[in-house]
Amino acid sequence: MISAQFLITALVVVLIPGTGVIYTLAMGLGQGRRAALWAALGCTFGIVPHLAAATLGLAALLHSSALLFQVVKFAGVAYLLYLAYQALRQGGTLNVTPDRTTTSGPKIAMRGALINILNPKLSVFFLALLPPFLSGNAATATPEMALLGAIFMALTFAVFVLYGLFAATARTWLLGSETAMAWMSRSFAVIFAALAARLALERA
Repeated sequence: MISAQFLITALVVVLIPGTGVIYTLAMGLGQGRRAALWAALGCTFGIVPHLAAATLGLAALLHSSALLFQVVKFAGVAYLLYLAYQALRQGGTLNVTPDRTTTSGPKIAMRGALINILNPKLSVFFLALLPPFLSGNAATATPEMALLGAIFMALTFAVFVLYGLFAATARTWLLGSETAMAWMSRSFAVIFAALAARLALERA
């Protein structure tokens, strides 16, 4: 069940930069190492509802219900646009500035969790990713899905932490250039807006 093929597949999936990675990088660049670690934690826990949905079969309901899918999807679009605004706004949570903000760790984690919770494609993704690696025994399918999901989450957290620590280290290089900080904030805003546009075009 826990094969090298699964570990490699999961690692490749986690390494591909997505919305959670972008958020973790933004927090690392904007507020430093502590914020990056909280962001990585939040994004990881944001996976839990989707893994639960895939394990319990609720992902199939989300996939088949066009209305439910659209509601979750556009809530996610609105949230990503909000993050784009936060990157542009002076003093915003994702705005890269030399002065560290005082955003609390739990609040950073909650925002990271919402990024994944409001992405309806994740439930369908896990429903497609995990079953091929099960043993085939129907009696143990649920605990096997839970175990594979836990391993996926552990890999997610580890990789996101590395991304975040890299960003926190790079922050020291950016602080000496107001131009670089301004362009970095604008870049994050554009990226989040582009991710919102891509999510808006997704179909169930």
